[in-house]
Amino acid sequence: MSHRTADPLRTVTLDDVLGAQKMLTEIARVTAMEGSRHLTQLVGAPVHLKCENLQRTGSFKLRGAYVRIAGLLPEERAAGVVAASAGNHAQGVALASALLGVRATVFMPKGAPLPKISATREYGAEVRLHGHVVDETLAAAQEYATRTGAVFIHPFDHPDVIAGQGTVGLEILEQCPEVRAVVVGIGGGGLAAGIAVAVKALRPDVRIIGVQAAGAAAYPPSLAAGRPVPVENPVTMADGIKVGRPGDVPFALVGALVDEVRTVTEDELSTALLLCLERAKLVVEPAGASPVAALLSDPGSFEGPVVAVLSGGNVDPVLMQRVLRHGMAAQGRYLAVRLRLTDRPGALATLLGVLSLADANVLDVSHVRTDPRLGLTEAEVELHLETKGPAHCAEVGEALRAAGYTVIG
Repeated sequence: MSHRTADPLRTVTLDDVLGAQKMLTEIARVTAMEGSRHLTQLVGAPVHLKCENLQRTGSFKLRGAYVRIAGLLPEERAAGVVAASAGNHAQGVALASALLGVRATVFMPKGAPLPKISATREYGAEVRLHGHVVDETLAAAQEYATRTGAVFIHPFDHPDVIAGQGTVGLEILEQCPEVRAVVVGIGGGGLAAGIAVAVKALRPDVRIIGVQAAGAAAYPPSLAAGRPVPVENPVTMADGIKVGRPGDVPFALVGALVDEVRTVTEDELSTALLLCLERAKLVVEPAGASPVAALLSDPGSFEGPVVAVLSGGNVDPVLMQRVLRHGMAAQGRYLAVRLRLTDRPGALATLLGVLSLADANVLDVSHVRTDPRLGLTEAEVELHLETKGPAHCAEVGEALRAAGYTVIG
């Protein structure tokens, strides 16, 4: 691929994506395409999962990072590269730089998960922790680039990055030539734009559907306004698509080529992540599960065969624990209740007996006797229960009330 630094706002073509595919031979894996019987039954048409969570570094980001860095001039490579990321882009830049023999410095937020920091260092990059949010980290990386001459590698707002990500689209068409719809998560827009360039050039009849987290959905208002519109303080567990403003280059391509952008809730994201783990046996981060969340939220609106792109699997174990519990709660499989009872010997055992008869599995018990809110003979108990669905949750609540307990939360 020719050097493009001089014209960063140029468009991206199928030839660019084909060139990127050649460049990535022996570098990026051709990731698996797995069928999903559960989603197929739900949607009423074949559903396939494009497993970029199994890509090297655990996400699609290696593709774009490698193509971008490989396209640098010799003097630019000699100056090194710098990037800012909370995780996936950091690891992609680190590995791509190591493979190309380029020095890499990666700025990461101070609160970035330790596994992602460790992985980035192990791939060979120098990691500098700066700021508490990505915007602060990004500013530090750009200042470093200005001060040192290192080339800043943007995570999505560059044609070469988009061309690299577009190779996912070429693989989708090769692995599922009968595809009718591709569903892909959108943050800044690089992956969706690249896939759309490749797929629409070869199969214009295929629908491209982007998915954003509702709390970080910058694309719907931006597309309505005809220009990138920032979202103040985006909030979502899906940090891979938690981007406040669309990139200029991908925005133009998404506007021209992506058929629709939908949003999903946090409950839908956590339910989708849980489904990927339980049904598909795939570890997927919340951003990677966003296409599955879209399928779950409105399964009848997709014409199949459908390919859902699982963009990454780099999920922090602590977050995974929280998200799984959230997903179980959303499905009625996890219930937290707080109630008061008379503080006397055997009272807790009696309560647990009621729950046992209701077939609720007790995961955790917190028993408080001393609190200004409590009467002299009262105790407060918080229980975390494993349940079997919304109907069972209602049955447990009714059993507690029938036994004379006052449920307060």
